[in-house]
Amino acid sequence: MRLEFIWLSLHSRWNVPPMPKNEPVRIAMWSGPRNISTAMMRSWGNRPDTVVCDEPFYAHYLHATGRDHPGASEVIASGETDWRKVIETLTGDIPGGKRIFYQKQMTHHLLPRIDRSWLGAVQNCFLIRDPREVIASYIKKNNEPALEDIGFVQQAEIFDWVREHTGTIPPVIDARDVLENPRRILGLLCEAVGVEFMDAMLSWPPGLRETDGIWAKHWYGEVATSTSFRKPSPREPEPIPEHLRDVHEKSRTAYERLHEYRLR
Repeated sequence: MRLEFIWLSLHSRWNVPPMPKNEPVRIAMWSGPRNISTAMMRSWGNRPDTVVCDEPFYAHYLHATGRDHPGASEVIASGETDWRKVIETLTGDIPGGKRIFYQKQMTHHLLPRIDRSWLGAVQNCFLIRDPREVIASYIKKNNEPALEDIGFVQQAEIFDWVREHTGTIPPVIDARDVLENPRRILGLLCEAVGVEFMDAMLSWPPGLRETDGIWAKHWYGEVATSTSFRKPSPREPEPIPEHLRDVHEKSRTAYERLHEYRLR
C-alpha cells in the first residue's frame, strides 16, 4: 500500500508510466451533492476491471448528525455506522478480485471526527461543479441548505490535506468539462491515476444497480434513465435566493480554488 502511495507522488510530478497491471488501484472521488457523481460511478462501474461503492460514509454521517434525509433510518440500518470499519473496507482487499476500486465519496460525509490518515492509501480525485448550478438543483429537494450541506468547504479542506501530505496536486475534474467532452476528460483522469482509458466508460445500460446505495430510490431517478453523460443544459441556472447568497459566495471561493487545477 505504501509503494502505491509513493508511485502516485512520482506519477503526479514526473509523468511516470501507468502502474503495473497487477497493482491494485483505489480511487476516492470526492464530490458534493447534486453533481454528476452517480453518472461518474456508472462510468467506472461499466469497466470490467472495476468494482464501485456508493457513499460508504453515508450511514455514519446520518447516525452521527441526525440529519433528516429521505430514508435515513433505512440507510443507517443497512449501512456501516462505524467509520473505522468503513476505512478498513476502503483500504483493504478490493472486492470481487477486481484491480480497480472506485469509491464515490461525498465530501460532507467525511466528518471532522474521522481520521484523515487513510487518505494516503487511496488516489484522491475531486469532482467539482459550479455552485450556482449545485444550489439551483439542491433547493428542489431542500430549500434551506446550510453551507456544510453542499460540501464545497469540505472539498477544499480534503484537497488541501492531500496536497500537504503528498506534496502533489491531486486530479480535479469539472462536471461541465466532463459533459462537454467526456472522452477527453475521462482520458485525462485515467492517465492521472495510472490506468488505461476504456470506451466502456462512455455509456452504460439504464436502470439501478446492486452497487447503488439503498437511497437510490429517493435520489437516482434521473440517472436511472441515463445511458451516457448528457450534454450540459444551455440554460442559465435560476438566480440564487437572497437568503443563500452567503452560502453561494463561500462555496464559490472554494470552488474557484480547485477549478484552477482542473484537468482540461
